[in-house]
Amino acid sequence: MVKIYRSLRKPLRLRHRKSLDGKSSPPDRGTSIGQSAVARSTQPSSRFQLCKCLPGTTLRFLLLQTVLVFCGCGVLKPQSIQRVRYNLPGNLIAEQEPVIERGEPKLLIDGFGWIWGVPSKILFWDRRVESHKISEQTEQSLEEYLSANGLHDVKVRLNQYRPFDDWKRLTKNTSIAWPWRYTFGAVATLGETVFPGRLFGGDHYNPYTATIHLYSDVPSIALHEAAHAKDFSNRRYPGTYAASYALPLVPLWHERVATNDVLAYSDSSDDLSLRREARHILYPAYGTYAGNAAGAFAPAASFPLYLSGVVAGHAAARVETWANRR
Repeated sequence: MVKIYRSLRKPLRLRHRKSLDGKSSPPDRGTSIGQSAVARSTQPSSRFQLCKCLPGTTLRFLLLQTVLVFCGCGVLKPQSIQRVRYNLPGNLIAEQEPVIERGEPKLLIDGFGWIWGVPSKILFWDRRVESHKISEQTEQSLEEYLSANGLHDVKVRLNQYRPFDDWKRLTKNTSIAWPWRYTFGAVATLGETVFPGRLFGGDHYNPYTATIHLYSDVPSIALHEAAHAKDFSNRRYPGTYAASYALPLVPLWHERVATNDVLAYSDSSDDLSLRREARHILYPAYGTYAGNAAGAFAPAASFPLYLSGVVAGHAAARVETWANRR
């Protein structure tokens, strides 16, 4: 793409031009498109106009190329997180308290949440996304992952809204330094309180409270959020690591680490459907972050870049699935 751009920037020679009477006449030797346009202001050259808009067009193509690279073709590959430490305190969950809790079914609330999540269902082409009804299979997959990785102090809320308990966990999670907890952590927990996922969805892991909030009945999404918990519990400075997520491009690294760990975990299992699902869901999910990152540098094209990231993720997943079948 860069080579094409460079060749078009060079002065192009005109083979012929038409005079005002309609007859063709040879151009002056050495006349370029730019010079011809200046000399004939009454007939501006469309090629000259093309050259003027090339830098912006090329920038958009380069950003789109970046999106394509970040959607699984290069940076996503099975790679487990190597455990070197476990920083979560042991008092986050009481002795008789369950690690995984479920919210009671609420027809109107869950119905609203399901409708609110329709765009996400279309985006990932899976009706289980933000369904607000978690199956036993998804819960079991998540429980097995937490047990295999020793994440005994991570709280899991399956379509549950318990803000007071989350604020208590924020004060107890001493693995995060108090300046981070009561600034970034307070803002994050306040967002969960004011905009409850029980209504508005949004599967995520809150590192400041060490809590997984799950609203989608998709095992690979559940494992992805648990992989975030594994990643944060393995960091020397988890508060700084969590706060850095607000910086441009940094989310690409966080999401890459968690996604690669899930890919490795799913590949090590005998569940072929989980392997396929991990790619078909997590690749376009990573594409959303890549699209957002590219859109930060081209705000006018942020939405097309976002969609391009999702489409590229779907394409990369299906190409890889097809290649593995052969």
